Amino acid sequence: MNNLYTILILTTSYLMTSCSGPKLAEKGFQVASASDNRETEQADGINKDSLKFEIRPGNILLTGVPHIRLAPLYKVNFKKDHKSSFIGSNTFHTIYEETESTNGNNWHMHIVPGFEAVYGYNMVNVSHYNISENKQKTFFEKPVLIKTLYYPSFTKDTLQYQAVNRDYVIVSVYTDDTNKDGFINLKDLRRMYLFSINGEKQKALIPENYSVFKSEYDSANDFMYVSAQADLNDNGRRDEAEPVHIFWIDLKNPTRTGRLY
Repeated sequence: MNNLYTILILTTSYLMTSCSGPKLAEKGFQVASASDNRETEQADGINKDSLKFEIRPGNILLTGVPHIRLAPLYKVNFKKDHKSSFIGSNTFHTIYEETESTNGNNWHMHIVPGFEAVYGYNMVNVSHYNISENKQKTFFEKPVLIKTLYYPSFTKDTLQYQAVNRDYVIVSVYTDDTNKDGFINLKDLRRMYLFSINGEKQKALIPENYSVFKSEYDSANDFMYVSAQADLNDNGRRDEAEPVHIFWIDLKNPTRTGRLY
């Protein structure tokens, strides 16, 4: 397939661990007291939420920058008997097209060349470690609900015979209880942020009064197109009647963004 004319749709499905169901997938975590909210009691035998919860790291992510290593941080979920617990696990978005071809593209199955894209159930933060400086920090000051973490791939990709080098991170994330139901979950507005490779937030790539729901990749321009719905009535959630707009991000220089539609 000719990469100059192909726009690849990025996977947005939120796959869950085998012990979870649709209700558990939507749940997220509690951020305010909600004694009358039935959602405080989860399905599948999971214990009632607490406003404070334990966090554990998943497997280390090897970035394409040798002295920077990342570790997704997951909320610990306890069964009602308190005898067993589980966390989410690192799962990667992959693609089987444009990975080894005669047109100079070798993406090593990455969904976007130069990026690995990881997700997992109740990923609530990212730990950043600088080996050279022996310093550790987290991306966010408080727990959030991360949908997808894009970081520079360890394996070097090529795009139109040119090496692809990324030196930044993109996070698609639910940061706040925007709809004021007492939870940060999939019903809130989803934002998208740019971080430097040093783990410092640079900017919102999509206006924060929008909710991201889909992205596409344009290999001819090395652009990401992001579909997002405007929260015109300011109720903190997506409503069917609200307008959808498409924004572009120049992945060669992600500080360059704009609106296509």
